[in-house]
Amino acid sequence: MKLYTFPAAPSPRRVHLFMAEKGLELDQQIIDLRAGEHLETDDFVHHPQRTVPALKLDNGQWLTECSAICRFLEEYQPDPRLLGNTITERALIADCDHWIEMHGLLAVMEAFRNYARGMQDRALPGPRPVAQIAELAERGRRRYGWFLQDLNQKLIRHAYAAGDNFSVADITAFVTIDFARSAIKMDIPAEAGHVLDWFERMRRRRAFQQVLT
Repeated sequence: MKLYTFPAAPSPRRVHLFMAEKGLELDQQIIDLRAGEHLETDDFVHHPQRTVPALKLDNGQWLTECSAICRFLEEYQPDPRLLGNTITERALIADCDHWIEMHGLLAVMEAFRNYARGMQDRALPGPRPVAQIAELAERGRRRYGWFLQDLNQKLIRHAYAAGDNFSVADITAFVTIDFARSAIKMDIPAEAGHVLDWFERMRRRRAFQQVLT
């Protein structure tokens, strides 16, 4: 297997944190997104969006979505379980992880890609040019603010994003919030105290410190 990645970017970072929690090491090839290598490499000829992370399996097939890569790695090395132990827990974690991605991470991406200078004609991932729309940047910021409010309510009831146990949903939420702080300059507001406490707990995890330092 080979992982095509750019560890500084949020989507690859989700997979790197997942791997660190499991103590997994994979053969890697760094694709410099800033230099546009993802748009030029012949390795991605069968990957239309040309995004990372991308996992090339031993049989030559590709996985190009974070959720699919993490699911494969969960089966490849089951312990510790990050996608859930029971039918119900797996469903709840998948539900929460998708919610975080749709309402948190994609909101930050919407704000960032429609505002940052380096994203001109790159408002959507992929090789096709897509113009920035200023109104979408503002909408993304509002959506992200709502996401933090809703996540705070979840964390009133549970210690972790998807329930009482650490899971992939916590990884997705942490990466989302950490990316928002640097990319769109939106920090966790004081009124989201449960998110603040949770974020500090996540940052102190050994696997997180390995990836973030």
